[in-house]
Amino acid sequence: MTSLGSASLSAMAASLSVLCRVLRSGGPSGFLTLAPLTQSQSRLASKKSGGSSKNRGGKSPGKHYGVKKLDGDFVHAGNILATQRVIRWHPGAHVGIGRNKTIFALEEGTVRFTKEVFVPPPESPDSTEVVCRLPKGAIIYKTFINIVPTPQVARFRLVDML
Repeated sequence: MTSLGSASLSAMAASLSVLCRVLRSGGPSGFLTLAPLTQSQSRLASKKSGGSSKNRGGKSPGKHYGVKKLDGDFVHAGNILATQRVIRWHPGAHVGIGRNKTIFALEEGTVRFTKEVFVPPPESPDSTEVVCRLPKGAIIYKTFINIVPTPQVARFRLVDML
């Protein structure tokens, strides 16, 4: 406000009052007549409105799939070796697979992971769907989880010999 002088402010106020009088009286022809300015009240929101969100997922905890016992670990019968959603590891010797593809030990012993060449039987879906898409001469390897059983300790005696 300091840059404008008092004379220029009074001149602006005078021209503004003249314009308002012209507009209220209907003014010269060709001007639109405006309703007198009144003070209107509008209420503003006291809280911010929450928008809709489409990405509602991601709040469920993780499933913790993966290998539970590593190569060389000692396991007891029934221990879970790996959990998986799709078959990534296949059951080998002394290993079972559950309905949800969980791989578990059938005997106690040491865990061994092996990669073996897989040759599908001619009538299996693997031979018709998977092998047809591979280049000629490709070799399919699958990872198997095996258990090497611990040797049984010979501390048993016959009852008759006692």
